[in-house]
Amino acid sequence: MHPEQLSSLWIIIMISSALLCFVVSELTRNYSQVDKLWSLLPVIYSIVTLVSSPSPRLLIMSLLVITWGFRLSYNFHRKGGYNIIPWKGEEDYRWQILRKNPALQGRIRFGLFNLLFISIYQNFLILLFSTPLLLAAKYNNSPVNWIDITAASLMGLFIFIEGTSDNQQFRFHKLKRQAPGSDGLYSKSLKNGFLSEGLWQYVRHPNFVSEQAIWISFYLFSVAASGKWLNWTLAGSVLLVLLFIGSSEMTERISSSKYPAYADYKKKVPKFLPRLFRSGKRD
Repeated sequence: MHPEQLSSLWIIIMISSALLCFVVSELTRNYSQVDKLWSLLPVIYSIVTLVSSPSPRLLIMSLLVITWGFRLSYNFHRKGGYNIIPWKGEEDYRWQILRKNPALQGRIRFGLFNLLFISIYQNFLILLFSTPLLLAAKYNNSPVNWIDITAASLMGLFIFIEGTSDNQQFRFHKLKRQAPGSDGLYSKSLKNGFLSEGLWQYVRHPNFVSEQAIWISFYLFSVAASGKWLNWTLAGSVLLVLLFIGSSEMTERISSSKYPAYADYKKKVPKFLPRLFRSGKRD
């Protein structure tokens, strides 16, 4: 398939997904429809690209994206995000809070926010951070090199770290819903009400930073294919970082309002990048 035809197919998939998410979320008032597709659309883009322009590099990229998508979909499923009825499932609590924002109250105002940001922008963002696949397809004859190996190694590492942090978070919330355990697991976190142990003792959002690092690593495949360290596919990972900065700010405002000890946690533990050297005694 010609690169322009492939790009057009991607756009058709993105627009169809955005419209579907908008209509379903407006009808059901469940605004986590894009959340359901977040881990699936990059897999679709990768498979479509690999089938249309097969190459060793695209095979490596697709396998990594499928691994990422399977793991993230499983994590979303076990938290109740998916349902046998596709448009149901748990809604992200942050959408519920945003609906109470005075600037977004009212069916029309929140409907516009749903159309422009939740449905269109987020779907466009998913397309953007997947675009290294398009550049790899364009330079289909470029041989696999050390940058590909570096990108694959880093992406695999960050998928593992993200999986570990999600497992710790899932275990913590499961214990939080139960009576206190006798093994003392996450005892400090359970007392405070939020997770601050495991990977969460080094950064406040190990899952968020891993997700960003996964797609920054993925960008390196476009560098390997094109030979250009700066190319247009960088836009996706940059905008993803900005999205997570905003998302983490909102999450932390909620946590700070619920848990008195969170303010002290913020002072001691960095948000995204761990400190190389830690001073003083730990609690």
